[in-house]
Amino acid sequence: MDDIYEGLFLPTTQVWDVDEIYGTDVNSREFKELIIRLYQQLNLVALTVNAKESALYETSEFVTGQTFFPDVVDSTAEGEASRRPVFRKVINFGVLPNTAAKNVAHGITFTPGAKFTRIYGVATDPTYGALVALPLPYASPTLVNNIELNVNNANITVTTGSNRTAYTVCYVVVEYISA
Repeated sequence: MDDIYEGLFLPTTQVWDVDEIYGTDVNSREFKELIIRLYQQLNLVALTVNAKESALYETSEFVTGQTFFPDVVDSTAEGEASRRPVFRKVINFGVLPNTAAKNVAHGITFTPGAKFTRIYGVATDPTYGALVALPLPYASPTLVNNIELNVNNANITVTTGSNRTAYTVCYVVVEYISA
């Protein structure tokens, strides 16, 4: 995308004189100019909407709207490097383990060259007097309280240094570029 799309904001002050539209001859130069301007506005809306990140967090693979810089030349684009779309998937990880590592299959099929862009999550203890949640991964000055989060081509792994089984609701979000 060009630098003119930084921020991707649509103008909100488009003014169309409806009375003038009804009175314009459809074969006139003015009417043709109106149609061109309408096409340009629709194109701007499409470009902006298509480049926005979607805030849907699904348990199936979803295209986020994020794009990463090109690092591979796409031969179908006549030698132009193309941006790479980012996919997102939320995994319901379940209960955190007790001083151990727990693996949960993410069900994503990767091709060679795929790359993770973000891995994050949250674990919640819904039964503790007041709702308590921890980010994943979790870093604590007390080493035994740390929680490690990692992912490979088959599983998400959460490793706890202490008993975290009270955290019964855990969601892990993975975002990745498919090759």
